[in-house]
Amino acid sequence: MSSRTGVVCHDLYKEHLAEFPHVESPQRLKVIYDMLDEADMAGKFVSVSPRSATHEELAWVHSHSHIERVAGTDGKPHASLDPDTQTTPLSCQAAKLAVGGLFSLVDKIFDGTIENGFALVRPPGHHAERDRAMGFCLFNNVALGARYAMNTYGVKKILIVDWDLHHGNATQKTFYTDPDVLYFSTHQYPYYPGTGSLKEVGHGDAMGLTVNVPLSPGYGDSDFFKIFKQILYPIASAFKPEWIFVSAGFDTYVDDPLGGMKVTPQGYAAMTRLIMDFAKAYASERLAFTLEGGYHLTGLRESVRAVLKELAGDSILKPGNLEDLEKGATPPVVEDVIQVQRPYWSSL
Repeated sequence: MSSRTGVVCHDLYKEHLAEFPHVESPQRLKVIYDMLDEADMAGKFVSVSPRSATHEELAWVHSHSHIERVAGTDGKPHASLDPDTQTTPLSCQAAKLAVGGLFSLVDKIFDGTIENGFALVRPPGHHAERDRAMGFCLFNNVALGARYAMNTYGVKKILIVDWDLHHGNATQKTFYTDPDVLYFSTHQYPYYPGTGSLKEVGHGDAMGLTVNVPLSPGYGDSDFFKIFKQILYPIASAFKPEWIFVSAGFDTYVDDPLGGMKVTPQGYAAMTRLIMDFAKAYASERLAFTLEGGYHLTGLRESVRAVLKELAGDSILKPGNLEDLEKGATPPVVEDVIQVQRPYWSSL
């Protein structure tokens, strides 16, 4: 089988916060990159070379003052942009290459070189707002990726799925009034950054195009699968996106030190399968993942492996696994979300 899945990797991503004590450490990518060289993974993926995003492209989402503030850290031993968000000498370059890595992935999917892919980049992005870095994030990779697909290739309707433990406050804010982007987020709540309540549904022409699923700790594979199947699937099917991005954070992993969720690699594979199903139905299989959080190194490695295998058609799921995930009680939050979103989505 010829490879249909691309991966974006680059050693510069590991230079961000190198030698600096931080939970969002270069070791996160090291374990993933080493995993790609293991026997079951080596040679299975198309290597996609990243480029650096320009300041003009960054300005699709960020203010010039924010871009210049981050650029001003270039080459400096250490700067703090936010209580959680620091830079080291090559952080700005890594951040621009992280955005450009997702751009390059979009290019390769669009020209048919690959069907889907995963930008294995850092720093992450979904907390980076128009005018500020926050939550380990310098630039908003996924929001910029969506703008790139729209501005460069004329994509009209985009779905962004965010399964990181933390709500993607900045991604939501970027598209809160945009009728062409559907933003769907599952996240622990109330928790950092404090946004993402049920009632946040979009504004103006974009009412119903922000779908938040706020979760208390303890949700696992079956819960997430039911949430995706019973909320995301009918809404996405009605929206009919031409392109799908996933903000893939793995801090919902069962043993993650920052979270209280119980997702396993099988759960991530199952969520990926569902997203692939509607990418095939509506988006010509165009599907691009970008790495967000995930701080348990073994869990991160094995969860990314599960997602990549699913994307490449070499699933870790066994016959009957998906049916098993549908058994048992549906979490009450599903009905809560449906009640809020039903005025906007007759498909629910």
